[in-house]
Amino acid sequence: MKNIIIVEDDKALSNGITLALKNPEVDILQCYDIASAKQNLSKGDFDLLILDINLPDGNGLDLLCEVKKEYPMPIIMLTANDMETDIVTGLEMGADDYITKPFSLAILRARVNTQLRKQSFVKSNYFKQDGFIFDFDKMEFFKNDTLIELSKTEQKLLRMLVENKTVTLERSILIDRIWTDGAEYVDENALSVTIKRLRDKLEDTPTKPQYIKTVYGIGYLWAVK
Repeated sequence: MKNIIIVEDDKALSNGITLALKNPEVDILQCYDIASAKQNLSKGDFDLLILDINLPDGNGLDLLCEVKKEYPMPIIMLTANDMETDIVTGLEMGADDYITKPFSLAILRARVNTQLRKQSFVKSNYFKQDGFIFDFDKMEFFKNDTLIELSKTEQKLLRMLVENKTVTLERSILIDRIWTDGAEYVDENALSVTIKRLRDKLEDTPTKPQYIKTVYGIGYLWAVK
């Protein structure tokens, strides 16, 4: 499922864009000002931002800069500001695409699909949810802005869990994927120990985990969608 957030104060236009982009593989959140956009961005995990510039409580370009610093998502500017200098400014400030009004919904849909394809590659190495930020490229892991040190084994296990959110992964599969050093035998207790270490570092109450849950007799999952 791809998650798109639209920040556009013209509700009729926002509804039209939503209708044009809606399909079973896309979930769309509509915001009508910067304040509600910031609130939802901080809580959600989005794949694309469609952003107007002229908003009732501020300039969309300011939000563009903030989002680019904090979230690894493409941004399509959608605005009536159609001067060449406006377009150049938006792109130089970090916009991935710039569409001027009026526009074709078919062209918008094609450009959205292009950005989503690019984002699928980027997001495989980056995960953000609630207070967690996991950057597997940089090997940096944060909980509520606090850096967490993870071993290579813990990183492999965490990545498998978050890439398969809400899917139960069998113990045998996890062992086979994580311990790929050619060893003929790996003690199953090694997985239990690694799970415990991850919970100790990530969960507020490790004995009552909210995220890394056990499915008894089967395996483990990252339980929060």
